[in-house]
Amino acid sequence: MLFNPTAIHGAYIIELETRPDTRGFFARGWCRREFTQMGLPNEIAQMNISFNLRKHTLRGFHYQVAPYQEDKLLRCVQGSVHDVLIDLRPESPTFMQHISYALTALNYRMLLVPKGCANAFLTLTDETEVTYLVSEFYTPEAERGLRWNDPAFQISWPAEPEVISDKDCSWPDFLTEAECPTTTARSE
Repeated sequence: MLFNPTAIHGAYIIELETRPDTRGFFARGWCRREFTQMGLPNEIAQMNISFNLRKHTLRGFHYQVAPYQEDKLLRCVQGSVHDVLIDLRPESPTFMQHISYALTALNYRMLLVPKGCANAFLTLTDETEVTYLVSEFYTPEAERGLRWNDPAFQISWPAEPEVISDKDCSWPDFLTEAECPTTTARSE
């Protein structure tokens, strides 16, 4: 696997090292040893699958707070997505900055989202499927989110979302730690 650092510390685009032959190719999609050698997270608690019927479906931004923070390794296995990661670690030099990448079934890229970062994606095709390897179990009381169009981040999406959940549409505006010294849960 090829580990390409991004502008966000701890976030990587991971590309497959393919071994082609007349049948197609073979590649390793995850290896604990290689992740360990790179000093990257190497524990998997669960694998999630997100299947999306329609083009321009938006999921996110999602993350979990301590002690249930999670690393995520995402790969689009069918269709394509515009994936965005936001750094929410106050101690990070890239705090409140974001990056975006195209993840497609044809480019085989994976995005490693480190703990303390939020992630969202917009599908670019119908019937898009994304898989996630996640380092922590889903813990509803630790779940947090950001609204896809929160003005604090000024994210440029390639299209307006057409399908989005009520929950993802209703996260409150982001407050920096200086404005709000404690992380608060979204009221139901």
